[in-house]
Amino acid sequence: MKILLIGATGTLGTAVGKTLSVRGHEVLTVGRSGGDLRHDIADPAQVAEVYAHAGQIDAVVSTAGDVPFKPVTGMLPEDYLSAFHGKVLSQIELVRQGVPRIAERGSFTLITGILAHEPIPTGSAAAMANGAVEAFVRAAAIEIAPQRINAVSPTVFTESLEDYGDYFPGVPPVGLAEVAQAYVRSVEGAQTGQIYAL
Repeated sequence: MKILLIGATGTLGTAVGKTLSVRGHEVLTVGRSGGDLRHDIADPAQVAEVYAHAGQIDAVVSTAGDVPFKPVTGMLPEDYLSAFHGKVLSQIELVRQGVPRIAERGSFTLITGILAHEPIPTGSAAAMANGAVEAFVRAAAIEIAPQRINAVSPTVFTESLEDYGDYFPGVPPVGLAEVAQAYVRSVEGAQTGQIYAL
């Protein structure tokens, strides 16, 4: 399959890209600062440019989404808007613009996260964004068939415990290799409307 990978130079994107490539897929990488195509998917016009350059593809995989972390009392309206644009609208645009551009039985795999269900202090914007992405996936699945859409919802990465482990006390971490396999399951499998929680 020809797969468009968004966020390809990040920690998760790198792992997912390697896993998909090893499985024989042609992976076209997209990132703000690196990759085959350099675009910011938070801008709908740049999403259109990505699809124009990519041509016909079989699957879209997103591993990118920016959200601010601050206490609720320190958040401003623009902080929540930033989370919406950085993680929700950007991925919705990948789907909205991508439906006519991917194969008839192609798929979308988006990124959400544990904070939709297990919030942490300073994580209200991330919880909001993740919950919105999951709701969108379930809604879009019933409209875009036979194309498919799923989301991967990981906890803190084992490889990132040194930096982020203190924010997730008592929460079991997950390795990047396992998260990458959830993307494989979504891309190569047959399910739709699923949230793969890890």
